[in-house]
Amino acid sequence: MENIRLVIITGMSGAGKTQVSRTLEDLGYFCVDNLPPMLIAKFFELCMQPGNTVHKVALVVDTRGGEFFGSLVETLEEMELHGHLYEVLYLEASDETLIRRYKESRRRHPLAQNGRVSEGILQERKMLEKIRGRATHILDTSDFTTNQLRDKVTALFAGDQEYERMNIAVVSFGFKYGIPIDADMVFDVRFLPNPFYVESLRKHSGQEPDVGEYIWKWPITQQFMEKLGGLIDFLVPNYIKEGKSQLIIAIGCTGGMHRSVFVAQRIYEALRKKGYKVNIEHRDMKHNVIEV
Repeated sequence: MENIRLVIITGMSGAGKTQVSRTLEDLGYFCVDNLPPMLIAKFFELCMQPGNTVHKVALVVDTRGGEFFGSLVETLEEMELHGHLYEVLYLEASDETLIRRYKESRRRHPLAQNGRVSEGILQERKMLEKIRGRATHILDTSDFTTNQLRDKVTALFAGDQEYERMNIAVVSFGFKYGIPIDADMVFDVRFLPNPFYVESLRKHSGQEPDVGEYIWKWPITQQFMEKLGGLIDFLVPNYIKEGKSQLIIAIGCTGGMHRSVFVAQRIYEALRKKGYKVNIEHRDMKHNVIEV
């Protein structure tokens, strides 16, 4: 079995552990939040079982564990004795930054339930001294934006594999069956010439060459595809830069049989040629309902 990459996420409360966990989850890591340290070794052994498909694991272990947290260093020492490899990602930030973040979120610091946030921060720094000394990576997030933190974590843990931060799904659908509720962008192509009105094409889908040739031969289709392609070429890199992990582009016609299928297929092929991670779904072709 291939090696397990185990990342222990710890550090100051309010320093960004939740955001890091979400980023690692997008990178394909199996993430567990607030795991008691004494369960780390057992969890790791479970991942090592034959047939297991989990090869990247991220565990958030911090002072929320209360008295259990004190066993973290001892647990990691035992892991080393058994030859288990791990990395510790330690997150910290300045006192001023942490206090500001807690005030903005209006959440209580886990170690200052009945006191001032500054007192909880001071206590937590003392509790974390030993584990900070064992850290593989230390990130000070005081001046990081959410996107900057995501980029840093991606650079550290994406590995040598090619990683595209955003998955793109192109979905064709029929308006008569409803707009996909998870769509980020919806384009209505019911204004394009309709193959339904050509007897020889009526029972065929937009995936078939004869239907595609009919739709494409009209100047309005070519003009629309040029403008739509330009819009998508502009938007996708900017969505990736913003940190969006998934983009769903929905193309709709009346029944989801002809025009939407053809246009969605063209968009999918164009995006794939540009190297994006993209898949396609013709949602309503299964109904085999003819457009009207």
